[in-house]
Parts: sequence; structure tokens; C-alpha cells
Amino acid sequence: MSGRSDKAAPLAVKIVISGGLGVGKTTFIGAVSEIEPLDTEAAITQVSVGVDSLVGVENKTTTTVALDFGRITLDPSIVLYLFGTPGQDRFSFLWDDLVEGALGSIVLVDTRRIEDSFPALDYFEERGTPFVLAVNRFDGAQLFALDEVREALGIGPEVPVLTCDARDRSSVRDVLAALMDRVVHQHVTGGPAKAGAAAR
Repeated sequence: MSGRSDKAAPLAVKIVISGGLGVGKTTFIGAVSEIEPLDTEAAITQVSVGVDSLVGVENKTTTTVALDFGRITLDPSIVLYLFGTPGQDRFSFLWDDLVEGALGSIVLVDTRRIEDSFPALDYFEERGTPFVLAVNRFDGAQLFALDEVREALGIGPEVPVLTCDARDRSSVRDVLAALMDRVVHQHVTGGPAKAGAAAR
């Protein structure tokens, strides 16, 4: 006997969690990660006044300045490594490194600040990166039909749009499963994600 296990090592898959400031990326990763999540949260200070808009998220006191990181084993054959991007435009120079090698992305949306979703949508559409849109539910926020959100963001029918609660593990897993379905479908059909940017 060689003493080696015949069990194959799980496939490591990189997934990016993106969206605007305060949309719930850090919470999303923390809700599902099986390891202690790495985050680069820093206090929001006077330096950001006039630079980062906090309209709609006035109670936010910290923000991601580099990345969030977590890991989840979907099944014995697949391990997802989750990378969260910073939400502010002034940290967009970090995105290329964070997204390199990613299989797909989840764009989180806060309907109170829906316009903050456009930079992430444009970024992934331009690169043909498969993504799903997840509308994060916030207490007290007005609820909109998913078709209304799709229309407001100019998202084509090929992109899954679903609601989620970034605090809830099962809800986050559902979003990750939807992304994996999208990635598999795009791989099988061989076509890039269709750009909806022209509608904006």
C-alpha cells in the first residue's frame, strides 16, 4: 500500500462578491464562510466626507478598503474561495487583481442606492464574466419586484436576478448555487455573458 488517499483533491473555484458601498459584501461572506473571514474593514473618517456618499447608509461606520475573503465547501468536489471587492470608486484600481482568475461574480444590490450597482455591472459585462444579481434585503427598505430591478439596471433575461438576505447562510448558499448554475450554463453553451450596458 502506498498510504496515499485515492480521494481527489477538491476543485478550487474563485468567486468575486461585488457591489456598491454598504451593500452587504462583508456580511454576505461572513454568513457562509467556514473559516474566520478575513476583512479589511476600516473606520469611515472625515477623509471620506464629500468623497464617499453615505446617503441611505448613514449608520455605516466602517468600510472595506482592500478585500474580504472567505471559503465554503459546496460539496466534497468543489471549494469556493470568496473575494469581496471594496465598494468605493476610489479603490477600483484593486479590482483587476481581485477578479483575475475568477470563475464568476455576484453583484449585490441595495435598492436604496441602486445606481451604485452600475460600475460593477459594467465591469463584469465588459469582461464577459458570468454573474448573477442578488438584491439584498434591508430592514425598512422599500420592496421592488425583481422585474422592476432588472429593468432599472438594464439587465438582460440571461442574467439571474434574485433576492437574498446577506445575514442568512442558506440564502447566501442559494445565491452561490445560482451563480454556479449560470457558470455551468455559459460554459456548456460556449457564449459570453451578453452585455446589457447598451441599455444604460
